[in-house]
Amino acid sequence: MANVRVNSPNVKYTEKFIEAKYEYQTTKIESSDESGVMLVGWGGNNGTTFTAAVLANKLKLQWETIRGVQTANWYGSITQASTVLLGVVGNEEVYAPMNALLPMINPDDIEIDGWDISGVNIGDAMQRAQQLDKIRADIRDFKTSKNLDKVIVLWTANTERFSEILPGVNDTADNLLKSITENHFEVSPSTLFAVAAAFEGCTYINGSPQNTFVPGMIELAERENVFIAGDDFKSGQTKLKSVLVDFLVTAGIKPVSVVSYNHLGNNDGYNLSAPQQFRSKEISKSNVVDDMVSSNKILYKPGEKPDHCVVIKYVPYVGDSKRAMDEYTSELMLGGHNTIAVHNTCEDSLLATPIILDLVILAELCARISIKRVSDYTAVTNDGFINFRSVLSLLSYLCKAPLVPTGTPLVNALFRQRAAIEN
Repeated sequence: MANVRVNSPNVKYTEKFIEAKYEYQTTKIESSDESGVMLVGWGGNNGTTFTAAVLANKLKLQWETIRGVQTANWYGSITQASTVLLGVVGNEEVYAPMNALLPMINPDDIEIDGWDISGVNIGDAMQRAQQLDKIRADIRDFKTSKNLDKVIVLWTANTERFSEILPGVNDTADNLLKSITENHFEVSPSTLFAVAAAFEGCTYINGSPQNTFVPGMIELAERENVFIAGDDFKSGQTKLKSVLVDFLVTAGIKPVSVVSYNHLGNNDGYNLSAPQQFRSKEISKSNVVDDMVSSNKILYKPGEKPDHCVVIKYVPYVGDSKRAMDEYTSELMLGGHNTIAVHNTCEDSLLATPIILDLVILAELCARISIKRVSDYTAVTNDGFINFRSVLSLLSYLCKAPLVPTGTPLVNALFRQRAAIEN
């Protein structure tokens, strides 16, 4: 159960549920179940770092470096290392750990499995339909062998090229499934894993920038009543960009040019040196300022937005230590200009790993939340409760290019995204 307990006639605690009654809804949250995560790209930098971090924290490891004794922790995770304002007592604000507000799974209890790059010759590889069956079997075996209630499948493998949206191929769920049986080349590996997860009743999270969730995949998730979330882990430069541009625009200052340069030497950097894969990353990084710009009609005319350029280079020597440089040029009053330059050196996988943990924990939590109107007796489930929609836009805080349900606004402003999680 959660460590923070609300003393109110509108909140009732039982052994398995927390029932909170509001003017407009009732929310029921079960205690957490046994859960596991399957990582696509388990042997990569992110997958191995995540596995090592879970084990190091579980075993409470310590080790010595040039900076002294280090202790395993979850710095960088909002569920494990951040607090939420509860209210005020007297003149003092009261904060509580985020993971104390509701029963969340303990990172120590997460079972880990996954897939990595195969050495099989491509000519001997299975057809897509056979691959789908094999992935589904792997998920079932993991769930059974570890006696798990839930499995979350998360893509942390290489960036793929953007898939073309083709009528009759991936535009509907049925067409997508037909394309898999026909071994159509436009069905990407990440989409194939998403389809397998959907059929096994598993949440699927896309941690890379490609458009895994083609229209047919989104329709399939809704049809199978499973969750999907993405795209692309929001770890360093993009997170800072969303904060800085939000600050400038809300201060009445007009950003007119945003230029971002990165170089890194890990496998992600190598993969992004290919033009088609880089285009996927460029799209996910470039859209981050759009909603903030469109929110201020005083600064920007319809259709106007800042020049925005993203450059990524592969430099093997620097390895996982990514260098990111940004320049923000803005217009001030009376024709003045202001330029902010930022240099950021960061260990890429150590920023991404806590985000993977948060995505897994919050996605699992979302699967245990259901809502109904007090007067609504026509909802989907037997007791009148319904779940969140399949597209988990609630996780936008953790993703560079947030996936949102059709017809809903896209929010990139970081603090608005975090407020959605807190609320």
